[in-house]
Amino acid sequence: MTEYLTLEEPEVLYKTSDLIYKKDVFEIIGICMEIHRILGKGFNEVVYKDAMEYEFKCKEMAYEREKKFKIQYKDVILPRTYNADFVYDEKIILEVKAQQHVIDTHFKQTINYLAASKIKLGLIINFGEDSLKFKRVIL
Repeated sequence: MTEYLTLEEPEVLYKTSDLIYKKDVFEIIGICMEIHRILGKGFNEVVYKDAMEYEFKCKEMAYEREKKFKIQYKDVILPRTYNADFVYDEKIILEVKAQQHVIDTHFKQTINYLAASKIKLGLIINFGEDSLKFKRVIL
């Protein structure tokens, strides 16, 4: 039996077997679910980031926190940088939120971050709801 994941558009179905970095995402989301189970909702983002960093270190996972990415415009590098909350194993950007809902601005922001970093997958992880919510963003 093939599993499918329904995204925002009800008519769009994706085979879960086609998802990139499926095993890595499963591990990351498992960690985040444990953090949410223990801490619940209501803390500032930085508290959840600290807990994530603790878990990543304990599990000896390859990650960087607040990794800076340069932004190229035409033939120049702009003076401002983008700081990813986390980059896991040089292949997944993790954007941590602690808000009531993930909104369109978060998706647009993550797409821009993916473009600047040349990374293909981003996860928006929201600790601010009654249960942990996450969204995949693919460039």
